[in-house]
Amino acid sequence: MSEMPISVTQRWAAAVVMERTPLSNRWASEKWESKNVVPDLDPAAPPRVLLDNAGHLQVLFSGLEIKLQRDEAEGYYMNITSPQPKVFVLWRMGETWAEPHFLTVSYNEGARWLDSSENVDGVPLPVELVPWMAAYCEEHYRPEPPKKKKYASSKDKGRMGNWRPDK
Repeated sequence: MSEMPISVTQRWAAAVVMERTPLSNRWASEKWESKNVVPDLDPAAPPRVLLDNAGHLQVLFSGLEIKLQRDEAEGYYMNITSPQPKVFVLWRMGETWAEPHFLTVSYNEGARWLDSSENVDGVPLPVELVPWMAAYCEEHYRPEPPKKKKYASSKDKGRMGNWRPDK
């Protein structure tokens, strides 16, 4: 009797540290950005101020997750094989502070978020996620085979005239 393959866990509970930095700028008085993604030890916890010093503010937001999905496997592979793997954090301004809403470890999904004019930051990928993502890619990612080159047929040569690619 053959064994069923062990399924890779597809969710990782995460918390995000958001940071406000004061600016001396005529257009903006502060800048918000994601600083870090860490394991979430208390998913039900409300936002917690970690640092409030001379205008610098760091807030920990719990209750988020990184979820792996089959249709993003190529993006996960691209991320873990890049020189600096990242977690992409999509955040929006709330009434009091910037609040993270979604996390992804897919380069493709992160790029789509950026293309749609969302606030997105890339923070370093926690090192403990690399084996988890690698196992998921091993199970689900299948690179597309290289496409065959198309050569001009004799029928197309008449339309192209004497054109030749530069050598």
